[in-house]
Amino acid sequence: MKIKSFLAILALTLIISCNNDKEILNSLNDYNLSMEAKGYHFGDALVLPKEVTDNAESVTVSFGDKETSKLVVDPQFFTLGDNAITLIIMKKGGETLTQDANINVFAKNPEAILNYEIVKEYPHDPKDFVQGFQLEGNTIYESNGQLGESRILKYTLGSTTPIAQTLQPDDVFSEGSTIVGDKVYQLTWKNKKGFVYDKNSLKLLSEFPYPNVIGEGWGLTYDGKNLIASDGTKNIYFLSVTDPSKLVRYISVAGNSEAFDMLNELEYHNGFIYANVWQKPIVLKINPANGEVVGKFDFTEIAKLHTTDNDDVLNGIAFKGENMLITGKKWPKIYEVAIK
Repeated sequence: MKIKSFLAILALTLIISCNNDKEILNSLNDYNLSMEAKGYHFGDALVLPKEVTDNAESVTVSFGDKETSKLVVDPQFFTLGDNAITLIIMKKGGETLTQDANINVFAKNPEAILNYEIVKEYPHDPKDFVQGFQLEGNTIYESNGQLGESRILKYTLGSTTPIAQTLQPDDVFSEGSTIVGDKVYQLTWKNKKGFVYDKNSLKLLSEFPYPNVIGEGWGLTYDGKNLIASDGTKNIYFLSVTDPSKLVRYISVAGNSEAFDMLNELEYHNGFIYANVWQKPIVLKINPANGEVVGKFDFTEIAKLHTTDNDDVLNGIAFKGENMLITGKKWPKIYEVAIK
């Protein structure tokens, strides 16, 4: 009889414990989901539900390769944008529970809405699948993508006739490009390498491998010290210009209420990085020190004139003095806009 009573008590205890664990994890999941849209800022505390804190001896935040017991959004561990974490809860009874979560960290200050007006239009070859786009003097340097059609070329602004060009092998999908002194650097999408050309003739000079952290090549620009590359994620990478296979540092990008990924074509101007977001008619103005979006252009009114599918989207940013040039994949025009 005593054994039966003991077993009954044990079974009841296990049921209560299981129910308690379920309650803890459900409350934590509900809390995490409620915070995904609202997000956090650096310095914010992770205020976990009472069901968790009342039953926890300790809570650890795991990032896979590192952990912290500080329930604070610390830039030592978190980056701007989305952060995949696992919460490890050590219960007072000794059991361990785990719960995956996504922590969105946003910039503290709202980004400015940047206005513009179109001041001039120029022709652009509608066959060109623009991936990289720069202006030096009155010459456009452009990288065109697509397998079997990729190339680097240059032409005079106002014309569509190439002054010089170099075609890529059929297995290369060209991506972003930028000018560094007397050379032009160009990325490839999935070939894990970039090319270096003579700026005058566009003759191929050399190749370079990507750092391992970069999975794909998307956008490329130059800040006078480092190459700056995007790979279609929320991250922007600073690479050594003397050896682009070496990563100098990286930043993650987010606005005040939105995390951004799919960062694509890049341009550096007057201390800021400008990036378009793939398949969105927007250009972000980004602080290169910390990845905060400080301003945003909405080019919907221009993009809707040319965008009919997933391919012919805005994807070209350059500066002509203090005015911006924008174009897109297979667009027939380049627009010069004055920033108000």
